[in-house]
Amino acid sequence: MARQDTSPDFIEALARGLDVIRAFQPGQPVMSLAAVAAATGLARPTARRMLLTLQDLGYVRVADGGFELTPRVLDLGMSYVLSKSLWELARPHLEALVGRTHESSSIAQLDGSDIVYVARVAVPKIITLAVTIGTRFPAMQTSLGKVLLAALTPEEAEQALAEPSRSGIAARWQPTAAERAAELRDVRARGWSLTDEQLALGIRSVAAPLRDGNGRVIAALNVTVHAAETPVQVLTGEYLPLLLQVAGAISADWAAHQATPQIAVPLRQAAS
Repeated sequence: MARQDTSPDFIEALARGLDVIRAFQPGQPVMSLAAVAAATGLARPTARRMLLTLQDLGYVRVADGGFELTPRVLDLGMSYVLSKSLWELARPHLEALVGRTHESSSIAQLDGSDIVYVARVAVPKIITLAVTIGTRFPAMQTSLGKVLLAALTPEEAEQALAEPSRSGIAARWQPTAAERAAELRDVRARGWSLTDEQLALGIRSVAAPLRDGNGRVIAALNVTVHAAETPVQVLTGEYLPLLLQVAGAISADWAAHQATPQIAVPLRQAAS
């Protein structure tokens, strides 16, 4: 991936290292040196040095004649989640919601044209697509994504959707620009969203926004069901009111957290 940034503060080596990590996409758990070089646009010697450095740091390991990411990569994402305290605040609410619906519930945020899962409480049910922390899905075809896109202006939403998805998922529903605009208008008017097997067969969900103390949408919360087990009427008639109640409670907790003075601990004291 060629870099055009001319800022004197831009660190090319760091950017290249992150490019190497991002090269490992769904369906490509193991990549050869040549494949990594091709995916990142780096020369093979450079890609090799990056991979060996990441291996020394514990983020990459040798496997089946190539390289694969290690679970340590999850630390990068969890550092973000934990630094926001969103999971800590939301967890009891998600667990209570799952306890009442007996269905999985997740929180996601928007990244370009994708959603990224940052928190989840799951029930042991077989669905078409597996979801873990860090999973990406195309935003427009998910209830979470619709809520997050609807929080943007129409121009901002189209700009986000113009970015290529990095989910590796081919969604069932491929809406036109007019269909996207109409769907997001409806979500803005309702304040919640529904998706019915638009991402993949068998996946049906509703989502609501999570807001900060200023009313800004910071994430979205959903309840996901198997379409063969739970009709839309149950999802919207029984589960949606519970979802909206929990979304309001999490938002209130987050606003209170923001209003609480945060005390920074010096690094030396924290390490002692």
